[in-house]
Amino acid sequence: MGATAAHWIASKELADVVLIDIMEGVPQGKALDLLQAMPVEKRDCNVVGTNDYADTANSDIVIITAGIPRKPGMSRDDLLNTNFKIMQDVVGKVVKFSPNCIIIVVSNPLDAMAQAAYKLSGFNRNRVIGMAGVLDSARFRTFIAQELDVSVENVTAFVLGGHGDTMVPLSRYSTCAGIPITELIAPDKLKALEERTANGGAEIVKYLKTGSAFYAPSASAVEMVEAILKDKKKILPCAVYLEGEYGINGLYVGVPCKLGSNGLEKIIEIKLTADEQAALNKSAASVKELTAVIGV
Repeated sequence: MGATAAHWIASKELADVVLIDIMEGVPQGKALDLLQAMPVEKRDCNVVGTNDYADTANSDIVIITAGIPRKPGMSRDDLLNTNFKIMQDVVGKVVKFSPNCIIIVVSNPLDAMAQAAYKLSGFNRNRVIGMAGVLDSARFRTFIAQELDVSVENVTAFVLGGHGDTMVPLSRYSTCAGIPITELIAPDKLKALEERTANGGAEIVKYLKTGSAFYAPSASAVEMVEAILKDKKKILPCAVYLEGEYGINGLYVGVPCKLGSNGLEKIIEIKLTADEQAALNKSAASVKELTAVIGV
């Protein structure tokens, strides 16, 4: 996923990229291959690969994708302890060499790993953001566009909550060319799309058998990177540390966020129905269970 994120970044000429991995030769080879594509793509981005965090010094943004991927039958929760140990190592080195960076966490289980990175880094909450809602919303938009047989450009969607089975797709706030999809799709069909969205990652893992999604997750992380680097003030659903917003305190949960040069610049609070709030609270509770296990 890291290599694919580097591909998206370089193809958009957003920034120079450093790929880092514990496997010797792998980041170096991937980086050189991508660098050699730049003349073809007519992009002046430098791409290097390394096993040494010193080579990442003074990065503006760090995307953390480190961790073992899900295998068929494995829940995100199964990854918890292994990936927490990896996060402890990675975040420590990131902070040492890039103390002023903004961290975007992609490692699973996403919300718990984002909270771990926040606590381990000592950064303010605006500088540690989890990538989840952009991906979940993209999946929801894909399924809505297919169902309505329209361009994905016409479709907006919002998904709140934790990244996993308890996420909260908000059909009421999702539209096609400005028209609420609740007026265009029958309730039973809409419920099926919401359930498919919640299980979007597992569906891909089931197909791949030995890996998990990487094109859409990396593209989603790069949309966040672009919003920050270009100070776009773009509103995207992201996992951030809530301090009372939506009635939730001390947890990373997916909510609408304004992203700009300072990272998280504002949390957008929208009115939820009683059922939606209950679903969000349930999602937050599942995140709290995981953070309690790893003590963050």
